[in-house]
Amino acid sequence: MLRNMSDLWTYLAQSNKPIVMYGMGNGADKILGVCESFNITVSDFFASDGFVRGQSFHGKMVLSFSEIKEKYKDFIILLAFGSNRPEVLSAIYDMYEKYEMYAPDVPLFGDNLFNRAFCEKNAEKIAKAQSLLADDLSKLIFENTILYKLSGKISYLRNSFSKRDEVFSSLLAPKEYKTYVDLGAYDGDTIKELISYGCAPQKIVALEPDRKNFKKLCTLFRDSLSDMSGVELYRFAAWSEECELYFNCEGNRNSGVSQKGETVRALALDKIPSAYSADYIKYDVEGSELQALAGSANIIKERQPDLYISLYHRSEDIFELVHYVKNLNEKYKLYIRHFEYVPAWDLCLIATVR
Repeated sequence: MLRNMSDLWTYLAQSNKPIVMYGMGNGADKILGVCESFNITVSDFFASDGFVRGQSFHGKMVLSFSEIKEKYKDFIILLAFGSNRPEVLSAIYDMYEKYEMYAPDVPLFGDNLFNRAFCEKNAEKIAKAQSLLADDLSKLIFENTILYKLSGKISYLRNSFSKRDEVFSSLLAPKEYKTYVDLGAYDGDTIKELISYGCAPQKIVALEPDRKNFKKLCTLFRDSLSDMSGVELYRFAAWSEECELYFNCEGNRNSGVSQKGETVRALALDKIPSAYSADYIKYDVEGSELQALAGSANIIKERQPDLYISLYHRSEDIFELVHYVKNLNEKYKLYIRHFEYVPAWDLCLIATVR
């Protein structure tokens, strides 16, 4: 699979071209941190022409792309933000086709960088995970994602995007689910999505540890339902055991378990009696998927619900979670799908015995 490929960071460290970064914020900070560890210099930062307002970032004035093109004859662009918005993706694709551009893969959580050394260290696990997948499309998406993570080339992602309709109509069975469990429920967006595909659950169990998100979640149900008897909402983090954790409450999708922050209660799903009737469990818990799976191991073994698991928060997730689910229940058929997003976010593992 690796085809003797080097990785993006080695290439950038050896390049003589000036490197410019498209975007600012947390994503740019993470990429800069990796660049510094490889002695890679980022010469300038730029934003889309309509978003430059004289701001600075890391001591440099943020330029427009027009100014970048005037300043440099030839250059390398590093994309420092993610998006699934069609108009933004269209602009990214257009830039990618005209200029030398990369979308570096840096982990949202954890310290493992997906570079050549990481791949070589985990080569056996990666190959085994791919072999466990149930169809050729999953294996193709898996391979293209690995190659993207190494190279930063957006073309690998574009060759493996899936449609949500395919997942929710052929791999999953929303109309059959009577008990829906949502781990990392955010503001209820994925609950609404499942309902839009015909799910009419008699029972909903949802966990969301972020204070602001949990408030939005409660408001959603109170505004839309007159009878809350079938709904259980917990302001808990999904984990492998009952404990307290530090949680970075951002009020958005960046919230997650951290080394400091607000203290929140964590709970294993196996400790919630009503969850044992689960037909479907969604795991999108910002880097804590492995712990959340461990905390629902009994339900998975006994009930065999359909599982929807995010695979993109940690570098090792794409193979470690595949192994873990298969070891929990060898009857599961495992599929990987990637909904259109740059970088490789919105990558998911589907497990079903149907």
